[in-house]
Amino acid sequence: MSTPFKSLIAAAFLLLTATNCQKDFLDRKPPNRLTFEEFFQTPEQAEQAVNAVYEQFRAFECIALPYIACTDVLSDDADKGSTANDSPLMNDLDNFTMDATNPFISPVYRGYYRAIARANVAIENIPNVEMDAATRNRLIGECKFLRAYSYYLLVQWFGDLPLITKTLQGDEYYAQTRRPREEVYAQIESDLSDALAALKEKNEYAPADLGRATKGAARGLLAKLYMIKKDWAKAETQCMDIINSMEYSLLPKYSDNFLPIGENGSESVFEIQAVALQTQQAAGPGSSPFNMVQGVRGIPNLGWGFNRPSDNLVTSYENGDPRREATVIYVGEILPDGSTQVQDNIEIINERFNQKAWVPAHPGLQDNGPGNIRVLRYSDILLLAAEAKNELDKPSEALPLLNQVRKRARGTNNFILPDVTVTDKSELRERIYKERRAELAMEQQRGFDLVRWGRAADVMQAVGKTNFTTGKHELLPIPQTEIDLTSGRITQNPLY
Repeated sequence: MSTPFKSLIAAAFLLLTATNCQKDFLDRKPPNRLTFEEFFQTPEQAEQAVNAVYEQFRAFECIALPYIACTDVLSDDADKGSTANDSPLMNDLDNFTMDATNPFISPVYRGYYRAIARANVAIENIPNVEMDAATRNRLIGECKFLRAYSYYLLVQWFGDLPLITKTLQGDEYYAQTRRPREEVYAQIESDLSDALAALKEKNEYAPADLGRATKGAARGLLAKLYMIKKDWAKAETQCMDIINSMEYSLLPKYSDNFLPIGENGSESVFEIQAVALQTQQAAGPGSSPFNMVQGVRGIPNLGWGFNRPSDNLVTSYENGDPRREATVIYVGEILPDGSTQVQDNIEIINERFNQKAWVPAHPGLQDNGPGNIRVLRYSDILLLAAEAKNELDKPSEALPLLNQVRKRARGTNNFILPDVTVTDKSELRERIYKERRAELAMEQQRGFDLVRWGRAADVMQAVGKTNFTTGKHELLPIPQTEIDLTSGRITQNPLY
């Protein structure tokens, strides 16, 4: 499925930067280009500014090797993958031996702050554009959602953060200090509350705008924030508002979620849009490197082979669970489109690949990736609701939500994945935790879940990652470049 919105963000006007444009020494206007001072004059330019925020989420620093290194590889779901001598410093994240100079950490910090900077520019300037008030408010709401999503990732990775909600001028950046994570949580909640009031429901968008942030997406991110804060009642409310909205439903077939047929489908609450436009270059303006960096390396030659599903993940599924086959590409397997068989790559030991990042043949080369990145699915919401209800001592309400996910996974095979019936709070908690891993494996969720459950150290050490240190590795180190640029005003996380 390819929506016009994908092409719109592919062509987003990329004038927006972390600070206002500076005049060059000749003060010349570039031919055929708008300057910053001439922008934000029309409704079309306001929309372009918002599209430019969405565009940042497809940048290499936000969605490629740095992203998977700081999510899946940092959990028990995945190992580095690829060949031994390719990007060896990613092993430091896999083994929890990273330091503040690791080259895969600073890009996510920089990349998501760039998204925040673009959102800040749009939020400040769109109110001055003469346009329909409802559209103006919606566009600002989209930017606030995207800013909240960026801070949601950054605060989980780094803890206390510089909290920047306006365009910085001159040397203001160098005076930034870290604010307590509770203040960051409060800003996320404020932005999402504003977004919720301004955004549309998914079915209220015209087909040309399918993929934009929705009320459901704002509710879902709020639910995730409340789960981090262990505010079970508020999390339950947001999840149930999504469920009762009737805007979403599980796809009949689990694997369809990760194929083109599932993009922006009934189970999609929010996903980052991508499209492989015809291009003379390796990567077109609407594409993403997400598929390439995780693609099969060897025969067929589909990518770089990073983000190998771990042995522990493969053995963690219940017998016969179809989700394992939908998550992992093995040597000897026929690809989902039936095009070819994966051959053994003698340069990689025990290779396997993330099937959820696989895409069929498309225009251009590998880095012209067309696959949407699934950020939030309805099954995630169902399991969050079940978890919150169980913590609120409502097992009879939690079980149907949990079993709804299991029923879809087993399909017509009633001999696998039987309904869960336990009502003991501790036992049901364990079943929900296990179900989240099976349902959301290799979707960049597991590491964050382990930290918020307080189980990261036990789990990492149990799978042989014995360098994990409690009180240290729940967070990433602040990039040394940020500490140096601010002359130490931005401080380091404990024990790094």
